[in-house]
Amino acid sequence: MAKFELKLPKMGESVAEATITNWLKEVGDTIEMDEAVLEIATDKVDSEVPSEVEGILVEKRFDVDDVVQVGQTLAIIETQGDTAVPQQSGEETQPVVEIANKIEKQVNEVIETVAPVTSSSGRFYSPLVKNIAKTEGVTQTELDTISGTGKDGRVTKNDILQYLKNRNNKPQSVAGETKKETPSTVKKEVSKTPVSINGDAEIIEMSRMGKLIAHHMVQSVQTSAHVQSFVECDVTNIWNWRKKVKEAYKKREGENLTFTPIFMEAVAKALKDYPMMNISVDGDTIIKHKNINLGMAAALPDGNLIVPVIKNADQLNLVGMSKAVNDLASRARNGQLKPDEIQGGTYTVTNVGTFGSVMGTPIINQPQVGILALGAIRKVPAVIETPDGDFIGIRYKMFLSHSYDHRVVNGALGGQFVKAVADYLEAWDVNREV
Repeated sequence: MAKFELKLPKMGESVAEATITNWLKEVGDTIEMDEAVLEIATDKVDSEVPSEVEGILVEKRFDVDDVVQVGQTLAIIETQGDTAVPQQSGEETQPVVEIANKIEKQVNEVIETVAPVTSSSGRFYSPLVKNIAKTEGVTQTELDTISGTGKDGRVTKNDILQYLKNRNNKPQSVAGETKKETPSTVKKEVSKTPVSINGDAEIIEMSRMGKLIAHHMVQSVQTSAHVQSFVECDVTNIWNWRKKVKEAYKKREGENLTFTPIFMEAVAKALKDYPMMNISVDGDTIIKHKNINLGMAAALPDGNLIVPVIKNADQLNLVGMSKAVNDLASRARNGQLKPDEIQGGTYTVTNVGTFGSVMGTPIINQPQVGILALGAIRKVPAVIETPDGDFIGIRYKMFLSHSYDHRVVNGALGGQFVKAVADYLEAWDVNREV
């Protein structure tokens, strides 16, 4: 017998710790090689820790909700012999192994064949489960019917692999024959569904991500002295320019040119002009960042927000910015972001106009000192000044709402910065090539 130490793996250069959210195995359970042993969370990204060996779990070093440092031993697994050698568990489990191997090879180049699955109906699905579902063409309806063996009915990697095995082995139905439901296709009631109180109200427990966001928001308001500045910006030139080039861009690059990278480019330029907005606060010290790393708030299917970061945004041209924005937004929606991709932001932009809001007063993403909200673009009547006099015309306009930390950013700097962003947008070159 030999003992193997299952350690918390390295998950990115800036990720030093993780919180244990769920143990998928108990002491005494048999563990296969590459089988998930526990689930962990790093801020807003969930993942599973698989075993590198085959054996029996003999000791758990930490409990649920414990914070563990990278490299610390999570559990002890007892293996056969002096070294851990993968063993076949018989022909019965071979299809499951084949599916797992297939998923490991394809997970980084998933082909879009069905709509991406989401956590729904009170059920949470980890990024790994979502990737497996996408790779194998499991629809949202199918996934919602899988009986979960994890905590609170959560669907684990083994659950979905077993479902795929049964689905692949299920005989085709013939005329007049009724399909028989297998145990894995019967939907299990989840204990954390809304509970009715008296018919007029219900209690819904917050998700883990919801709790984290709530904590961060309260902490930010309690930490920073929030103040806002608002600027109305004429983006008619940008609107007309994008309309002119977007089809050619999509044909050439294979993806859409949205307004977001244009706005992010202007923000990066303004941060270079006003470097004291590209700072963070640590106690009584100010950290002035050399790199401009723009956080981009993205909405998830469950309504929560996540903030992937575009590193060194000021060094990207518009094509590079567009590809970075599209890539991060897509992988954020599909739960495929790496922990390092939501770390290290120095300033944040959120597009409240996506939801139809004209303006907003966003809460600062600590320890940063500013966040810019982009309002909806509206077609409005406006006074246009010309050498021949003023007249009324139709223009495309939007509001920029800048929230900043008044402990270290005064009104002059906060106002000048957002005005600089507006100036860059209004001075857009209609003859620019992309």
